Amino acid sequence: MIRPVPSTDDIRCPKRMTYGPCGGVRADLSCEIDPRPCPFAVENAVVPWSGPEAPASLRPASGLLGAIAQGRQVVLTDLTLPPYDAHMVANLAKILGDSCDALLVGEHQDQPDFPPTMMAQLLSRSGARPWLTLTCRDRNRVVLEQEVAGLPLAGADGVLCVTGDGRAPGIRPNVTQVFDLDGTRLAALAASGGLAVAVPESPEAPPKSIRPARLLQKQRAGAHLAVLNHAGSAREVGAFLVAAADLGLTIPVLAAVAVYTDDRTAQVLTALPGLSLDEDRVERVLRSPDPERAGVESAVEEALQMLSLEHVAGVNLSGLASTRGVEHAAEVKAEVGRRIKAQL
Repeated sequence: MIRPVPSTDDIRCPKRMTYGPCGGVRADLSCEIDPRPCPFAVENAVVPWSGPEAPASLRPASGLLGAIAQGRQVVLTDLTLPPYDAHMVANLAKILGDSCDALLVGEHQDQPDFPPTMMAQLLSRSGARPWLTLTCRDRNRVVLEQEVAGLPLAGADGVLCVTGDGRAPGIRPNVTQVFDLDGTRLAALAASGGLAVAVPESPEAPPKSIRPARLLQKQRAGAHLAVLNHAGSAREVGAFLVAAADLGLTIPVLAAVAVYTDDRTAQVLTALPGLSLDEDRVERVLRSPDPERAGVESAVEEALQMLSLEHVAGVNLSGLASTRGVEHAAEVKAEVGRRIKAQL
């Protein structure tokens, strides 16, 4: 179902979204940052993109997207690092090295870091292909426009445009959550600035029935790539992608692969609304005599299952991987990435 574009006042979204729902809808259809029902989820209808539709012919054809355009399946790896540590940025880029095709730098509600343009510079100088996450939570439109203008000059391969998780209670309580834009409008802004643009979607976030159509609206706004959040199985991801393709989705899609080796790193991935893991797979890893080895093997197995799906152009290795420090966690992800790439 498609419904008309509402005004911000009409939808009464705590994140001031026009093109919702975000991935933070809970099972009871309430908002992740407010106990009231999500207005988008309750209506169970997709808001159509009302701006100019981006032509497919203008998609960037270099870097990660260039590899996909050449028919090669790719590996994107989340970069987990401590805040404000330029030396560690370079060290982690070296550890991950050739194990992946690009690094995805996240933005989290509970941990600050260098500005995206500076992070792009640090990573590109280390030989990495960085994709930077931009959230609407912590930046007004002017600052988002500045980042969009600066990222291509700083060496960014692309940008992931997200609305952003709401800040949890007690985390920087005196800091304003901005939400001048939502992820879809930010994607349009970034595409108009010439950036390669990725967008997220959560196949299993409620209401599931409108998620394929919502991703299609992001494509219409200018997205060149979709990066999915975690789903319980390759079967669920496959069904989501078939539905999206039937609606007209043509941009390449990267499926999420969970990398965890202990209780905490598994729990982090299941704590957020809209994400789910294969519970039997998690139990096998955590009950193994060697959870780290089992976690690596499980991630590789999941990646190959995702890569066998018709509409999957690659995988995103996501998760903290290990509680034994960020360098060891990077080594775990590097091992997973190398094993996947060896079978592509």
